Amino acid sequence: MKIKKRKKTFVLLIPSFEDIFHSFYAGEIIKGVSATASRLKIDVLIHITDRFDHRGWLDSSLLDPDYIDGIIFGDIDNDIGIVKKAISRGIPVIVLNNYLQEPINCVAIDNYQAAVKVVKYLHGLGHTKIATIAGDSITQAGQFRLDGYQQALAELGIEVPKHYVTQGDFLRTPAREAAKKLLKLKDRPTAIFAASDVMALEVLDVAQEFGIKVPEELSVIGFDDNPLNVNSAIALSTVAQPLAEMGRLGTEHLKQITLGQAKLPVKEMLSARLIPRRTTVEFKA
Repeated sequence: MKIKKRKKTFVLLIPSFEDIFHSFYAGEIIKGVSATASRLKIDVLIHITDRFDHRGWLDSSLLDPDYIDGIIFGDIDNDIGIVKKAISRGIPVIVLNNYLQEPINCVAIDNYQAAVKVVKYLHGLGHTKIATIAGDSITQAGQFRLDGYQQALAELGIEVPKHYVTQGDFLRTPAREAAKKLLKLKDRPTAIFAASDVMALEVLDVAQEFGIKVPEELSVIGFDDNPLNVNSAIALSTVAQPLAEMGRLGTEHLKQITLGQAKLPVKEMLSARLIPRRTTVEFKA
């Protein structure tokens, strides 16, 4: 005989990646979800999954509506199929950090428009040689930031050399290698848009190693407004995204969905905010 639960139970599912327990993204999502769940008197189980083997994301215990009332996907690495699997079992779900065209509940940040804004900001400072260190393209956030960068330059009529687009995967070591590659170029960029602050900090470190002055010779802008920026010798220009707010909204929406009080599908897009600081400056040829 099954015991009736006193409170709703949600699962927060987060794909694992390098340094996840020091991750600003994961920490902010957990903070937003857990604080909201506490206020709404909902229990939350945090389920950290294998990033590359999605078969283990949803085991039998997570697909039993007698025990689990809803699943919050912290990200899905472009695997809509895993979300549909939960839906097919009758489990209410909401996906964070992805805006889905299919009728699936989601709350996302407008990474595309944020990247467009970054490029146009740098262009407004006089930069035309703008390179990027892109995030992991398996994530929608990484791909959309790259798409926004490329689209903004196209709209401005600026042809981007292929070697100005490098890959950092949101990780330190690949980002450092990408920064070295860019800063060794004969036609070195005058500005670099790194798709995360962690990667932007690597650019600053490599620039210092190479004797390149920031921002006089190189403007750098990141993405996240990560607290790690306090360790930077110069205040990093960046983009702040409302991650905890995304977690809060996802939890609130999911509760309404489980109560039958939401108009489905729930879809919400949040804006990111450009924060100019000392690593970007007007370019003087």
